[in-house]
Amino acid sequence: MKRELKITLAAALMMLAVTPCFAASKSKKSKTKVRTINVAHTVTNVPYDFLDEKGNADGFEIAVLKAVDEILPEYEFKFHGVSDEELLIGTESGKYQVGTKGAWITEERKKKFLIPQNPLAASVIGIAFRKENASQIKDLESFAKFSGKLIPISPQSAQFSVIQEFNDKHPSNQIKLVPSDVFDIADSYLWVLEGRYDAYFVLKLSFEKNVLKETGPYHQFADKLAYVPYKGIPTWPLFNKKETELAAAYDKAVQTLKENGTISALSLKYFGEDVFNFVSD
Repeated sequence: MKRELKITLAAALMMLAVTPCFAASKSKKSKTKVRTINVAHTVTNVPYDFLDEKGNADGFEIAVLKAVDEILPEYEFKFHGVSDEELLIGTESGKYQVGTKGAWITEERKKKFLIPQNPLAASVIGIAFRKENASQIKDLESFAKFSGKLIPISPQSAQFSVIQEFNDKHPSNQIKLVPSDVFDIADSYLWVLEGRYDAYFVLKLSFEKNVLKETGPYHQFADKLAYVPYKGIPTWPLFNKKETELAAAYDKAVQTLKENGTISALSLKYFGEDVFNFVSD
């Protein structure tokens, strides 16, 4: 009986000695200040940023930011599905600390937002053309030699600057860059098929959705159109100008996710390929 009492007392004393350590650890954790980060995202930009059938935030960029959130214990990301306009205005004003919409960098965006060092995703862009010319058109350079007759592009579009950059690098092999009065020409595929122009500069995902997919509006022309990618254009999260510390933390986390293969795995899940393979330094 005495022996049992001694054991019980010893155990009780041990618990008393250990309990303050747990209490201190729990208290220290509870005192760690976690800042809520409001992230605005678009809702129909599949597969980058969208709402699933249950109304939850989904998409490649969302998934990467959720992985970033897991790495940063000092932050907790809260996602808000909004319109393009609300995203831009809200992020610039500080209502949201981050906005993500598959955004390319423009000079105007550099003035209004803080752009981190690491991109979030990439858009693969290239040309759609008549399949009958597939033996002559293998890439943008061979298209320029073939004719360079490209569907007009709005100067306000980031795609316009991509072709300008190509022409700057190929002074003797230029693509005919004609400014358009409208942002998007609805009959672009038809104009190519009719021979009015020889190619349409378009995102790979758009071509797959509108032409290759069986339910696409131009699927009837899938056997008459071909596509070759040109390059991957990085897309970036837009940070409020004051969020320098948050942007730096994001950059470190994304670098970790690149190195451990998380970003490549997520790209395969959402795009079926690693889109960063198309991005040149």
